[in-house]
Amino acid sequence: MAIESTFDLLVLGAGSGGLAAAKRAARHGARVAIVEGDRVGGTCVIRGCVPKKLLVYGAQARHQLRDAPAYGLTLGAVESDVGELFRRVRAEVDRLNQLHLSFLDKAGVERIDGWGRFLSDRSIGIATDRGGPIQRELSAAHVLVAVGGRPVRPDIPGIEHTWISDDMFNLEQLPQAVVVVGAGFIACEFACILRGLGVEVTQVVRGSGLLRGFDRELADAVLEGLQEQGIHVLLERSVTAVSGQPADLTVQLSDGLELPCGGVLMATGRRPWLDGLGLDAAGVAVEDGRIRVDADSRTSVPHIYAVGDVTDRVNLTPVAIDEGRAFADSSFGGRPRQVNHDLVASAVFCDPELATVGLSEEAAVARHGVDGVVIHRARFRSMSRALPASGPRCLLKLVVDASTDRVLGCHMVGEHAAEIIQMAAIAVGMGATKADFDRTMALHPSVSEEFVTMG
Repeated sequence: MAIESTFDLLVLGAGSGGLAAAKRAARHGARVAIVEGDRVGGTCVIRGCVPKKLLVYGAQARHQLRDAPAYGLTLGAVESDVGELFRRVRAEVDRLNQLHLSFLDKAGVERIDGWGRFLSDRSIGIATDRGGPIQRELSAAHVLVAVGGRPVRPDIPGIEHTWISDDMFNLEQLPQAVVVVGAGFIACEFACILRGLGVEVTQVVRGSGLLRGFDRELADAVLEGLQEQGIHVLLERSVTAVSGQPADLTVQLSDGLELPCGGVLMATGRRPWLDGLGLDAAGVAVEDGRIRVDADSRTSVPHIYAVGDVTDRVNLTPVAIDEGRAFADSSFGGRPRQVNHDLVASAVFCDPELATVGLSEEAAVARHGVDGVVIHRARFRSMSRALPASGPRCLLKLVVDASTDRVLGCHMVGEHAAEIIQMAAIAVGMGATKADFDRTMALHPSVSEEFVTMG
């Protein structure tokens, strides 16, 4: 098969990182094509953070209605149409998909529908179906792999009866009871969404706590909040089998307990989507199930690069976007730069919300020793919860280097945590000290003022 076209840059995957790189490279004057067999926008826009956050807002609206009497509001009958909520979310995703298509067109990026795989280090084959017969062959001076990751399904009997996170956005109605399996941010977020929408939720966790990798005290505060809103969290258990028929399932646990439910969400992690890429044909090295890259996002093949979740570095949308832009600026814009992965803010949009930047208490102690770290914290019920007299308490926490007074970590569980930590990340990134926080005048009454009034 003859090579059909030659490009300066060929991008595999039209998710956050791939889109950012393609548009930036095209604006630098490169001839760019992007290959995608699914919808343009990737996990974040199509089946991840964007539609999930919209469902979070939907769940919060129900909470606000519940609290209305505390503010003197008498409401009549309220009809709940979960199917309409999901339809509106899908419509917004459709709008964003069209918006991203228009952005590519405006940037002058050629769109190629299909699934790409390496035939050699310089040649990319395009198939209508992933792993199917090659229909076209393209070449490029540079190739960027940005195909993202996919949810992991555990190998247990009856796994075909379960959902993964991708499936949740296609639901028309919700069952009365759902079992959520997992302890990470996806599991916690969907557990809260489902509970907020009126579903009875049981969350099954293999370990002794939630949100491994986050500050332990914050994770425990989230667990307390989930339990307070009626989510049944079963720790140190695993799912051994799922049986039954759609909408009428039984989940069998490792301790012999059986959980009847109408649906099971497997939120047990994600891994890079390497299947069918033909990396061996290109000589691209894979390590621990991910594409190995250097600080410039370069793989073992000098003209082949990779960004985003397929590299399994920091798997967050803003990181993938910055990696893609840094690659384009370095390779085509004459402005070499690298992405700093050491200080990245992150959030879990559960209820209560968690957000964090910098070192956890555990990581700080491991690095500086017990006597090298000072912890400041505030735990309280926010003013917004005063009249309802219910709801989770806020936890604000500063991790400070004892020798330099520098703030190593800034963490929060509570309302608007993500919005607050985003701004706090600027200060932490600039090397602010605890004294700098203390010198800042409080904005009262607010939740965030506690960060500048801690003793």
